Amino acid sequence: MLFVLELLFYTWCRVQSVNTGYRIDEETRRHQHLLKLQSSLKIELARLKSPARIAEIARTQLGLKMPDAKQTIVLP
Repeated sequence: MLFVLELLFYTWCRVQSVNTGYRIDEETRRHQHLLKLQSSLKIELARLKSPARIAEIARTQLGLKMPDAKQTIVLP
């Protein structure tokens, strides 16, 4: 009886060990996916913050233009 209990306990430990390994592997893949996503989001943020893009939107969508010399005031 004791041998059977030890065998069941050993089997349970092995199953738990294999399941833990699978979870670690899954979380490692998820981590790699999130790192790739973060990298692409950083690139997208840099593109969206581009001064050339902002100036283009200001000219085309908002109708803004650079001020004339008469429209600027230099503060002391």
